[in-house]
Amino acid sequence: MTATPSDAYADRRTTPAPDAEGRGRKRHRRPRRRRRAMVLAVVGVAGLAVVAAGYTVATRHAGAADTAGRGHAGAPNSPAAPPPGAAAAGANPTAAPDGAVAMITGLGPRTRAAIPAATRQVLVASGKAKNSSDTVVTLWTKTGRGRWHPGAAWAAHNALHGWSAGHRAGDLHSPIGVFTLHDAGGFDPDPGTKLPYHHSAKFQAGGVGFNGETLDQAFDYVIAIDYNRVPGTSPLDGTQPLGASRGGGIWVHVDHGGPTHGCVSISAAHMVDLLHTLLPADHPVIVMGDRGTLAT
Repeated sequence: MTATPSDAYADRRTTPAPDAEGRGRKRHRRPRRRRRAMVLAVVGVAGLAVVAAGYTVATRHAGAADTAGRGHAGAPNSPAAPPPGAAAAGANPTAAPDGAVAMITGLGPRTRAAIPAATRQVLVASGKAKNSSDTVVTLWTKTGRGRWHPGAAWAAHNALHGWSAGHRAGDLHSPIGVFTLHDAGGFDPDPGTKLPYHHSAKFQAGGVGFNGETLDQAFDYVIAIDYNRVPGTSPLDGTQPLGASRGGGIWVHVDHGGPTHGCVSISAAHMVDLLHTLLPADHPVIVMGDRGTLAT
């Protein structure tokens, strides 16, 4: 079944999609402490003795380096930033030598309780504020010892008006919650993901975004967020179990430099990284919302 109008397709504002084969489509690619030595002089009654005692103060630098190494023509590469409100792993007293922590930073007990027990990969999209379209995305992986290791933090976008726990079709909010990730696809060929991948010329947005930016490459790669959809189907499947009024077509897709209609967007290079990393056997989910709500 092909997709009905959805939040993902709402990004297509002015240009209608071509035929299913995409014939005649013109792609417009954008050009791609220090050591301190303290010497204490101790003068004894029996003679002069000098005892040197040194100590070293080391500074740790928080934040992960941006790992966008694999290029995708025209992809915006955003500088890495630590997740909002998250302490550096090195500053966490529960952190292991490899940076792993007992719990995912920034998530409160209610949010953590919604993550399935079998899940070993959690993509956290932590919004700057309830009404902001700026987000930081971090992939957390559960280690063999049951601890959580954070990946790089990637700048991202969410919906124009921020976040909502009661998402409705066309409200220009991204839904808050914990959702499974089963299916991927895109206009471009499979980059080598382990997720089921639907390659189709129907993955097109066209037109311009809220800031006048082109949407031509937005759906080059997408990962379907299992909000009001049937897992195990193509991201283009328009079936909406909760009804059309609750919206749908919520994806992780390629960032176009501005707010979305409901999706989460990251750079094309980071989309490839994510597609390479997500493993169905690890039951990946996305935890998404503003950081204040996620902390509850």
